Amino acid sequence: MIMICTVSYQNGHATRPPTGAQLILIFHGAAALLLRLRYPLAVTVVTVAAGALLPLTAHHLVLIDVAAIVALYTLSTLRSRRVAWTAGTLAAVALTAAIVSWQPGGIFDLANLVPANYVAIAIAVGDASRNRRALLAEIRHRAVLAERSRDQQARERVREERIRIARDLHDVVAHHITLVNAQAGVAHHLMTAHPEKAREALSGIRDTSRAALDELRATVGLLRQDDDPEQSRQPTPGLADLDTLLDGFRTAGFTIQVTRTGDPAPLFGISDLAAYRVLQESLTNAGKHATVRRADVSLSYTGTDLHIVVTNPAHPAHHGDGTGHGLVGMRERVEAAGGSITAGMGPDSTYTVYARVPLHSAPPAEG
Repeated sequence: MIMICTVSYQNGHATRPPTGAQLILIFHGAAALLLRLRYPLAVTVVTVAAGALLPLTAHHLVLIDVAAIVALYTLSTLRSRRVAWTAGTLAAVALTAAIVSWQPGGIFDLANLVPANYVAIAIAVGDASRNRRALLAEIRHRAVLAERSRDQQARERVREERIRIARDLHDVVAHHITLVNAQAGVAHHLMTAHPEKAREALSGIRDTSRAALDELRATVGLLRQDDDPEQSRQPTPGLADLDTLLDGFRTAGFTIQVTRTGDPAPLFGISDLAAYRVLQESLTNAGKHATVRRADVSLSYTGTDLHIVVTNPAHPAHHGDGTGHGLVGMRERVEAAGGSITAGMGPDSTYTVYARVPLHSAPPAEG
């Protein structure tokens, strides 16, 4: 215990073993260190008081109390520099005053400086450790801020690039389609009376549309990379690829019954893609959640719309209102085409996806 908590000398030599009173003081000082991280200032007061009382319990000198030094070091790492040095100064005075009367040389004995030296070293080392931790924390904080700043700048650049490309696409489409529409009107007006001038207008439509395609190809090319997968360069799928889609599910052991009613009519643009994606996602979800590997698909053509219904057996627990990413994507595509979509669990334990897709794309918004 003496080796751990105190270094004791008398006239330059180790003294006799500690007394019971000294062991009690040493024990209290050492036990207080268990709380030094939670109550550093209070533990410092207790350990310094115990260290100052040790010389008063017997005729020997306690040059330095280790528990007090550890407490002072901890205080310096956890509290401000002002608090640490104030406590250190008071501790040095208390520990020095406790041993002055026992020194052979009295107040002028150089040994009186030993407690102050140890206290100064403890405070200095603790302060350096606190500064180092603060520096490392600041470096980590700056690294996090820099990373966030880079991510934010990257997102901002992506957003600006998307806006620029959208503006370019708008300009290309709006300008050239306006010209094509005007030239088509001229050709229609002159077709009977002045066929030669009508042919010139049609020739202008051809040149304008070719220029529009070239500019669109160049703009869309900016979105592609040389290392894009080959499938990303394939044509956009549509209802014409429905049989291939169904064959893929049937090959995987899925039973699909398809019912078609009404007079089939072609879909164009985003309507065609939206209808295909609704069927693809609905069948994919059926494959994931259906209790039986079976689905029924109904395609009903009316004068203006295609009505798609996909039903499959599902567990009653699957009764959510469809907040998954798949349904969100389907809804966005269908609504962009001017249609609507609903999905949910029915009373007969079947999950149903219903979508209404216009046979023609929704008219573009005014630019």
